[in-house]
Amino acid sequence: MTVSDDFAGLTDRFRGELLAHCYRMLGSAEEAEDLVQETYLRAWRSYDRFEGRASVRTWLYRIATNVCLTALERRGRRPLPSGLGAPAEYPEAALAAGPEVPWLQPFPYPTPAADGADPAAVTMSRAGIRLAFVAALQYLSARQRAILILRDVLEWPAAEVADVLGTTTIAVNSGLRRARAQLAESLPVQDELAESAEPGMRALLDRFAAAIENADADAMAGLLRADIALEMPPVLTWFTGRAAVSGFIAAHFLTEPGGLRLVPVMANGGPAFAVYRRGPGRAYQAHAILVLTLTPAGIARIIAFQDLGLFTVFGLPPDVPLSGAGLGPVQD
Repeated sequence: MTVSDDFAGLTDRFRGELLAHCYRMLGSAEEAEDLVQETYLRAWRSYDRFEGRASVRTWLYRIATNVCLTALERRGRRPLPSGLGAPAEYPEAALAAGPEVPWLQPFPYPTPAADGADPAAVTMSRAGIRLAFVAALQYLSARQRAILILRDVLEWPAAEVADVLGTTTIAVNSGLRRARAQLAESLPVQDELAESAEPGMRALLDRFAAAIENADADAMAGLLRADIALEMPPVLTWFTGRAAVSGFIAAHFLTEPGGLRLVPVMANGGPAFAVYRRGPGRAYQAHAILVLTLTPAGIARIIAFQDLGLFTVFGLPPDVPLSGAGLGPVQD
């Protein structure tokens, strides 16, 4: 066995979870991929000095965390439109573009979990990658993000986090308290969220997709919560309230049956759809990635990421044929 084989055998199985870790830190799936590559390059270069005093997993997380902290020194936070201004009052409002903003991105699911992992660990992994959680992390300093992720998501001991960050246990505990307090102001109430695997939520997703594909504005509006929010990065303008959101969607997207085709995917541990729009030729063309927030009272938030590069990130084709592109089963 060569040194390369030995290194790959020890480290390759952690690549997926390191990608999720870097995404939590940066809020960008594309940047996370680059930083994981940098992590493995640094690990390879220092592999001959790895003495095994910590586990390989801990060693890789140490490198990845510091790679992310260095990257964050040169970057600002990645917001959503709701973090930059008030919602528009009417669905007829003019749309303002924000192409210069480094927007928060969705992350393709499934999140990495070892085969046969404990169900509680899988649940924690999903919670730690929720889009609302990652959006809230953007309001923390880089070191506070690292502390909260390492302590609350990965459940590392405070002493180990202090060692990684080159600080004291007291500083870690103090930073964690501040980070938790900041996060509590930004995150939705967790017990209001619903899992897409629940039968009622699966039916809700199917009805939503059917309403969009059939251009049935009334059916779509009936699935929205009264305080629904719609965001569409890179568009700065966003909307809240059933009347404004349903009115905007109906006017701009539900113009004809069959105009849109939805393909179910998973993003950030929750339900999402890849939206294809009928083009002038014989194909539907990539349009947006929709990430939904589900609650027992209906759909609470729709974020339509209109970055076509995300279709590559999600492993999706840029277009699908007019025939045979029907809605598949909602993934779990």
